[in-house]
Amino acid sequence: MTKRVAIIGAGCSGLTAIKCCLEEGLEPVCFEKSSDIGGLWRFTESVEDWRASIYKSVVTNTSKEMMCYTDFPMPEDFPAYLHNSKVLEYLRLYAKHFDLMKYIQFQTEVCSVTKCSDFPSTGQWDIATLTNGIQRNSIFDTVLICNGHHTKHYLPLDSFPGIENFKGHYVHSRFYKDSANYKGKTVLVVGIGNSAGDIAVDISNTAKQVYLSTRGGSWVLSRISKGGCPIDMMLSTRFLTWIRNLLPASFSARLNENLMNTWFDHANYGLEPLDRAQLKEPMVNDYLPSCILCGAIKVKPQIKTFTESSVIFEDDTVVENLDEVIFATGYVPSFPFLKDPEVIDDINALLYKQVFPTRIEKPTLAVLGLVKPLGAILTAAELQARWATRIFKGVAHLPTAARMEDYIKKSMEFKTKVFAATPNQKLQTYFIDYMDDVAVEIGVRPNIMHLLLKDPRLAWTVFFGPSTPYQYRLSGPGKWFGAKKAILTQWERTLNPARTRLVNKSSGTWLNFKTLLSLCVLLAAILLGLYCINGKSWS
Repeated sequence: MTKRVAIIGAGCSGLTAIKCCLEEGLEPVCFEKSSDIGGLWRFTESVEDWRASIYKSVVTNTSKEMMCYTDFPMPEDFPAYLHNSKVLEYLRLYAKHFDLMKYIQFQTEVCSVTKCSDFPSTGQWDIATLTNGIQRNSIFDTVLICNGHHTKHYLPLDSFPGIENFKGHYVHSRFYKDSANYKGKTVLVVGIGNSAGDIAVDISNTAKQVYLSTRGGSWVLSRISKGGCPIDMMLSTRFLTWIRNLLPASFSARLNENLMNTWFDHANYGLEPLDRAQLKEPMVNDYLPSCILCGAIKVKPQIKTFTESSVIFEDDTVVENLDEVIFATGYVPSFPFLKDPEVIDDINALLYKQVFPTRIEKPTLAVLGLVKPLGAILTAAELQARWATRIFKGVAHLPTAARMEDYIKKSMEFKTKVFAATPNQKLQTYFIDYMDDVAVEIGVRPNIMHLLLKDPRLAWTVFFGPSTPYQYRLSGPGKWFGAKKAILTQWERTLNPARTRLVNKSSGTWLNFKTLLSLCVLLAAILLGLYCINGKSWS
């Protein structure tokens, strides 16, 4: 019999989960509490308690070629970086192209997900849903949780002495929509992530003065790299990943510090991280340094205490007549529909490759999108869905619980050493490393040596160029015959939307020379790699 899969949430993870189920011959039923698809990327003027919320000005911090689904490139006329409305438009195009909408039950809340009484033998789940006041229980063979990790905000007020005495207004960044309410006010933004930077810049256009308080600092990247190309397409390459993995961690950290300071000296702007040896997700913001330089934003250290109308910082400086405080202190994962304490504890502990709980008797539940891969979550969630549905179908298998626990232990040891200590440290991972780690389970990791022998031009692009999602459709299960073309034309789709005024530019000879040089470097790099790993297969 065809296995029924319950999918919770119709955001970017839920949509691709439906498609992956269909590709594996499974029967998906997607439950969405709201009246539309999009999840995080569907902006609304008001905040809904049970759904992720974004502010009106949100623009992606990953470029369109790096954050699309593996077999569905974004439209050629879409800009390199997208306003949130464009991301939602892309998701609608994806759902329409693959005819996914008919599998979604809108305005249906998942109230509970519990094991059936015969779970040890069947692995089935009892799911209670609520639609228009009517509750219904249904049995499903498997469950894919796709509700994201931006619904429950993290606001540790006990870490901010005196906040109970503050007479002004304070709010978590989840409830910020636009700058209209901050005109002419003195505003403090607490945090140093992407939301903190975006909101501080947004408000600085209308506020009297904006302060940005950070405990540990952060590297700040522009979306634009040298030459005007998207920064993630220049940095997320297999070649640079290979080099990083060969270098000692301390040397790699020093190189990273030098790279981050090529745009501006972070120390002069009060932004330099306290612990430069450990990696923290950098802030992507094109305007913050300019706002600091112009005095519209002032960076301050950690908060010492609040008073009724002011804030005192660790360096004993004081901001008087403070009107507003916005805490951009992040989120914590939340699964209110899970009622089995053992399942909740298992998920809140650590997941095998950020997808599968390790202590459940049957591998019939998976979590998608619960990862921070220093890259696009959308792309990672699709690979997770492809893997999970193959496990559900029975054509792929998980290792023993002991081996999974050992993998998780080693993974956390690595993360503790490399990534900064943050509440979501266990979710952090390198983008290409993680994608390849999941791709191996499906059998779709690009084989560079095979490509080099078969198609040298494609091999060069895959190895030295941006690691775009299409690479995971070149071979293996789910192979897409448009993958090669998508890879070889990725720069055209990236740069053409900006070429709204044509300029004649002759560079043919130089390009030919660069191509020849790159091929030589590719051969040398692969030979060196083979030598370094003593014959271990490079794939």
